Amino acid sequence: MTGTLKRETGLVGAVLLGLGSMLGSGVFVSIGLAEDMVGWWVLPAILLAAVVAGCNALSSAQLAASHAKAGGTYEYGYVFLSPAAGFTAGTMFLLAKSASAATAALAFAAYLDALIGADLSLVHVALSLVAALTALVLAGLRRANWLNAVIVLLVAAALGVFVALGSASQTAESPVLTQSSPPDFFHACALLFVAFTGYGRVATMAEEVRDPRRTIPPAILATIAVTTLLYIGVGHVLTLHAGSLTEAATPLEAASRAFGPEWLAIVIAVAAMLAMIGVLLNLILGLSRVLLAMGRRGDAPKLFGELRGGEPVAAIIGMAVVVGGLCLLGDVRVAWTFSAVTVLVYYAITNAAALRLQGDERLFPRWIAWIGLAGCLGLAAFVPPLYWLWAVLGLGAAFVFRTAIRHRHSR
Repeated sequence: MTGTLKRETGLVGAVLLGLGSMLGSGVFVSIGLAEDMVGWWVLPAILLAAVVAGCNALSSAQLAASHAKAGGTYEYGYVFLSPAAGFTAGTMFLLAKSASAATAALAFAAYLDALIGADLSLVHVALSLVAALTALVLAGLRRANWLNAVIVLLVAAALGVFVALGSASQTAESPVLTQSSPPDFFHACALLFVAFTGYGRVATMAEEVRDPRRTIPPAILATIAVTTLLYIGVGHVLTLHAGSLTEAATPLEAASRAFGPEWLAIVIAVAAMLAMIGVLLNLILGLSRVLLAMGRRGDAPKLFGELRGGEPVAAIIGMAVVVGGLCLLGDVRVAWTFSAVTVLVYYAITNAAALRLQGDERLFPRWIAWIGLAGCLGLAAFVPPLYWLWAVLGLGAAFVFRTAIRHRHSR
C-alpha cells in the first residue's frame, strides 16, 4: 500500500541521525586516505571541504524546510528544475551513498580484522553485516534511532580520547609542510567532502521530521559544526603520527598503536566498528527513502514506491542488494572515490535547485548556493576520469531502465 511516513523525529533525533552518518567512514577512513595523499595539507583540505559542505547544507536545509517530502534532491530537482535533473540527482544519490555504505561495511571488516588479528575475508564479513543491519532496519525506524543515539555517543567519546592522547603524546612529531600539488590537494578535498555529506541524511528524512522548517536547518548546521571540530582534531593527530599509518584501511587504529596504551587501539577499533554500524543503519534508511520517492513517481518499479506496515520494505531490501553488490569491490579507496564523484554531482543539483527558491521559501542569501554549486563542480573536476566514466555509465543505464519502465506502464 502507498502512504506517507510518520513524523516522529525531533531536533535531537535529527542531529543524531546526521552525526550517525558522518562519524563513520569519513573520520575512520577518509581522513587517513587524504593524509596519505597530501600530508599536513589535510587540515586546510578539511576546512575547505567543510566550507563547501556548509554551503550545501544551507541549500539542503532551506529546500527540505520548504518542500518536506522524502527523497531529498531527487524531489527538489523535479520541483524546481526538471524531471531529468531530479532523476539524475536520485540516481547519483543512490550510487554515491550505496558506495559509501559499501565502504562502511568493508571498513568494519578491516577494523574487525585488525582487532582480532585474523586473516578474515573482508568481502564476506561486509556482506554479512549488510544483511544483518537490513533485518534491523526492517524491524522499525524507532529501534534504529535508539541504537543510533547510543552509537554516536560512544564513538564521539572514543574520538575525544584519541585526539586528547594523540595530541599530548611524547612520540608525536612536528608536522612537516610536505609538498602537495593542486590536483592532489583538491582530490583530497573531494574525498573529505564525502565525509561531510551525512547531513543529507536529515534532508532525505524530511517527511518523518516534526516541524521541518524549524527542525531541519539547525539540525544540519549543528551536525556540520560538531563533525568539523572532530575531523580537525583527528586530522591533527594523524599528521603528528604519520609514520605509523601503514594500514590505509584502519588509520586510526594504526596510529593508536604508535602513541597510546594497548587498550586505546582496541577502543578505537571497537568504536570504528560501531560507527560503521551506525553509518550503515542511516544509509540504508536514507537510500530507501530516495528509492521510495522514485518508485512513487514511476522512475523505479512501482513496488519500491509502496509502504508495508508504515515502512518502505521493498525499497530497503532493494538498496541492501545494491550495497551488497558494491561490497564485492573489496577496496575502500575505490568505493570511497566513486562515492565522491557521484555525490558532488548530486549536491551540484541541490544548489541549482536552491537558486530557484523564491520569496518566503528562501531562508538564506542566494550567494551561498552559488558558492556551493561552484565548489561541487570545482572539486568534481579533480576526481580521476575513470570514476567519472563509471558514473556516466551508471547514469546512462539508469535512464535506459527508466525509459523501459515507463514504456511498459504506458501500454
